[in-house]
Amino acid sequence: MAVHSVLTRGVIAAVVVSALAGAPATATPAEPDPGPTSIGSFLDETLPVGASGTLVAVRGRTVDCWGFGWADRRARVAADCDTVYDVGSMTKQFTAAAIVKLEMLGKLDVHDPISRFLGPVPPDKAAITVQQLLTHTAGLPDALGDDYEPLTRRQLVADAMATPLRTTPGTAYHYSNVGYSLLAAIVQEASGTGYERFLARHLFRPAGMTRTGYVLPRWRRADVAVEYDARGRAQGRPFDHPWAAGGPWWNLRGNGGMLSTARDLVRWHRALQHATVLDRRALRELFRPRVREEPGGDSFYGYGWVLLETALGRLAWHNGGNDWSYGEVARVLGKGTMVFWVTNRSRNDAAGWRMERLGLTSGVLLRLAGGL
Repeated sequence: MAVHSVLTRGVIAAVVVSALAGAPATATPAEPDPGPTSIGSFLDETLPVGASGTLVAVRGRTVDCWGFGWADRRARVAADCDTVYDVGSMTKQFTAAAIVKLEMLGKLDVHDPISRFLGPVPPDKAAITVQQLLTHTAGLPDALGDDYEPLTRRQLVADAMATPLRTTPGTAYHYSNVGYSLLAAIVQEASGTGYERFLARHLFRPAGMTRTGYVLPRWRRADVAVEYDARGRAQGRPFDHPWAAGGPWWNLRGNGGMLSTARDLVRWHRALQHATVLDRRALRELFRPRVREEPGGDSFYGYGWVLLETALGRLAWHNGGNDWSYGEVARVLGKGTMVFWVTNRSRNDAAGWRMERLGLTSGVLLRLAGGL
């Protein structure tokens, strides 16, 4: 089964906080730009032989992007800033933004019970709200089956309603991909249109994002990265795995599997920064720390984002991956700073490296802040 978080978000968040603990707290986009040199040197020193992917760093108006390794090793296509990747659970930020957008449009309230949109629900789930799905506090399990199992929306809802809850709704945090797939179903019910079409019309198009989606962008195969396993064997492109005609089946839809590029993630960052797709009130709701991920931990889940207080300011962060690809996105809220990186080969067992353990996010953020 494909997974969306190779390490727990809490563990990675702790690494980010620790790495940033000594960074200067006064860095702002108005200070002299340290330029791409230090980041480029950091990548040269940090990336292992055989690594492949793309990284983009934003500080104020300055954008620097690096491609490394092969997007398609056999065809000798190099990874670059326009390479299309599966961004995994970073999809959740789009689903969460869609829910908040629907609330802006008066189509729902996050405090609505899910029964308003999903029909009759069993007594143990009658109290579950849309907000509890957003914050992983509904008590639902992480997954119901394999990402590529041919599961329809109707079957997903039926299976979720029939599955025993882990905890009483609203009482505990349990990361749940099932919950975000149910949110995608709610997007469809509340909007009266398809999940991806709603995102394209109300989020991606206003943000200028033409290279993000499941099937609507009409991908050229050569533009989409081939994924590789831990032994370096090609596993095809994301849509080479079993998908429905409209995108992934419902064990994956809404919680992962979105395809995008580094350039489009920068456009998304700008749209959030300048309130292009969501108003300021909606953005405050999106990035409000709501539930602690681990008892006594430093990270909180908001709506589709992990929130941490660091020496640089409030950090909004998420990761995503499957058995082959992995990536992370981080934004320092109010500072115009953003890092996104993604790889089409998450690890090499023979060489002993795993991309999520290299400290790329914290290393680049430190250099953007002028800390190194």
